[in-house]
Amino acid sequence: MVNKIWGFLIISGILFCLFTGNINIVNEEILNSTKSSLDMVFKIFPVLALWLGISKIAEVSGLLNKLSLKLSAVLKYIFPEIPKGHISLSYISSNIIANMFGLGNAATPFGLKAMSSLQELNKDKKVASRSMITFLVLNTSGVTLIPTTIISLRMMYNSACPTSIILPCIIITFSSTIGGLIMDKILSKIYK
Repeated sequence: MVNKIWGFLIISGILFCLFTGNINIVNEEILNSTKSSLDMVFKIFPVLALWLGISKIAEVSGLLNKLSLKLSAVLKYIFPEIPKGHISLSYISSNIIANMFGLGNAATPFGLKAMSSLQELNKDKKVASRSMITFLVLNTSGVTLIPTTIISLRMMYNSACPTSIILPCIIITFSSTIGGLIMDKILSKIYK
């Protein structure tokens, strides 16, 4: 649906420029947006590469596993349906930790593996299980300690203090996670 909306907006914009005799604006914007997109990739890539490298070091050193084990102790209360020691708890905790450090791209494989392992536990394969829904809420609203992408964008646009966003991001993402979990529990009781 969103693709159709964007397609409509693009086509209507091009037609408007064509009928008003401003088709050169379309050409200029295509070239300018391509250049700014490439500039954005070149400026964001080093920061992401740095954090992905730090994440890989943490993974190889065993730090992610240790944090995962500690987080698994908390997750057993959030996901009571998952058997103790099941691999999905490890995937879920790895996903949450990667998201906490602003590594959304690194978190995606863990999230996919978590959903796959949760699907194995699911009795009705056509409907999302309680644990799958809760994980989706956690993954979507996840607490972020270091918002690397936002910091990179702020650096790219010459922000005076690109890291000033860290505390507000922690507060907002923590609040959204707590709110999401509360709503998840309320709705699970209503629609049980």
